[in-house]
Amino acid sequence: MKIISYNINGIRSGIRKGLFNWINKNNPDVICFQEIKAFSDQIQTDIFEKLGYNHYWHSSKRKGYSGVGIISKEKAFYIKFGMDIDSIDKEGRVLRIDLKNKKISIINIYIPSGNDMKNRLKFKFFFMKKFFSYIKKIKNKSKNLIICGDYNICHNNIDIHDPIKNQGLSGFLIEERQWMSNLLKLGFIDSFRSYIKSGNHYSWWSYRYNSKKNNKGWRIDYAIISKSLEKRMKNSYLMPDIIYSDHCPVVLEID
Repeated sequence: MKIISYNINGIRSGIRKGLFNWINKNNPDVICFQEIKAFSDQIQTDIFEKLGYNHYWHSSKRKGYSGVGIISKEKAFYIKFGMDIDSIDKEGRVLRIDLKNKKISIINIYIPSGNDMKNRLKFKFFFMKKFFSYIKKIKNKSKNLIICGDYNICHNNIDIHDPIKNQGLSGFLIEERQWMSNLLKLGFIDSFRSYIKSGNHYSWWSYRYNSKKNNKGWRIDYAIISKSLEKRMKNSYLMPDIIYSDHCPVVLEID
């Protein structure tokens, strides 16, 4: 089973750039999209249906902003939009589907950026606190959890191209990194780091300063899994050559 997490930075733009052909070629079982920047009725959902996918969308109420979506070959038997917190849910940042045949629950998240440290960092910390509580409540009932998405956090020094220069920026603050550590301590595994221990592997590059060309990136996109799924895990890797977005896909393969 192949699960892909991808901040598409505008799904309509991705479709225009050839996303359909890429999906057809890679044939994943599930894709979790973040930052779709569209209402569901603005998305060419028929292209996913033609490829055999069911599709689920949790859009932001604000036009052209945020939003998450999941396409899945297996039809979900349970779907949860948001966390029942209006200030978070109106931005379309959490979507869960349960797959009966695969015996897994997939949660797709898009943690807010705190780049506007004056106005948005407080909201980012609010989201992190509420999401942590949300996971604590459901992790024992849904033991086989996969939490994919754009976390907007580099966990360790190895996950960012310049840990010294960026240590005061949101995405690499001590409090954010500790939150990530605490989340993993609940009983989760950073799937990518189970296979790749070296540095210089990133999932996001700024459009400025030739960042992609010079590989000056941040690893802020993850597929973390419950430890109960560790034996089912077969591989996890990034696809840095995919250019539909300023992010690249994260791939998780499990039995």
